[in-house]
Amino acid sequence: MSNGSSITEFLLLAFTDTRDLQLLHFWLFLGIYLAALLGNGLIITTIACDCHLHTPMYFFLLNLSVLDLGSISTTVPKAMANSLWDTRAISYTGCAAQVCLFFFLMSAEYFLLTVMAYDRYVAICKPLHYGTLLGSRACVHMAAAAWGSGFLYAVLHTANTFSLPLCQGNAVDQFFCEIPQILKLSCLDTYLREFGLIAFSAFLILGCFVFIMLSYVQIFRAVLRIPSEQGRHKAFSICLPHLAVVSLFLSTGMCAYVKPPSISSPSLDLVFAVVYSMVPPTLNPLIYSMRNQELKDAL
Repeated sequence: MSNGSSITEFLLLAFTDTRDLQLLHFWLFLGIYLAALLGNGLIITTIACDCHLHTPMYFFLLNLSVLDLGSISTTVPKAMANSLWDTRAISYTGCAAQVCLFFFLMSAEYFLLTVMAYDRYVAICKPLHYGTLLGSRACVHMAAAAWGSGFLYAVLHTANTFSLPLCQGNAVDQFFCEIPQILKLSCLDTYLREFGLIAFSAFLILGCFVFIMLSYVQIFRAVLRIPSEQGRHKAFSICLPHLAVVSLFLSTGMCAYVKPPSISSPSLDLVFAVVYSMVPPTLNPLIYSMRNQELKDAL
């Protein structure tokens, strides 16, 4: 296989060759997938139907749930189908589409979490200007910017990845098409090719991370100045779920993409992939609903 054009399909990682364990993997993934569908679907339906939740915070939360549903639906159903039908194949086009969609949804989620940090900052630190700074038009523009940035970011990475000549076989050591695993199949040294994108990505990710951290420094300073214990509790109940989701998202994503090669192994890569692709979409609804009294009442 001299280049990507000669590859018509990729072979995804099989969790096991034992039929009983394949079916166990199918039912386990099905349970996780249904839990994510139920949790995020309930949040989307509740926010859409309850007029009391038509505020900027819940508008962004609705967008987050849509992104979570999309990201887990991009990878898990194909993995379940492969286990159920005892196959590993995914077409070249399907693999490229999966990479683009997954990267788009995950990138858009990170940008949206950055926007949500700004929403929390304005709500706690500048409550008198909240309606002005976060009007309906501003919220739509910020959400659209998160989605649009994620799409452009995904197209850039996908085009760069699949323009490389692939001559190291077609076996992807992951249960879905993941960029680091596809780069391992390239004939070329991808470091120089990827350096510009890596530098740009690092700058973008670090910039969003610094913005989120600075926002929360200001938030916690403002919260600690609130005289009443009830007021502090309400402020923390609004901010802590978002901080937990940001921490979960960043920690699992960085473990998958930024870990040192010295600690990389197929089994470890598989664990990281399962965690960052499936845990946040499944746990996000639970984290938000447990700490948010308004959402619990609406549910």
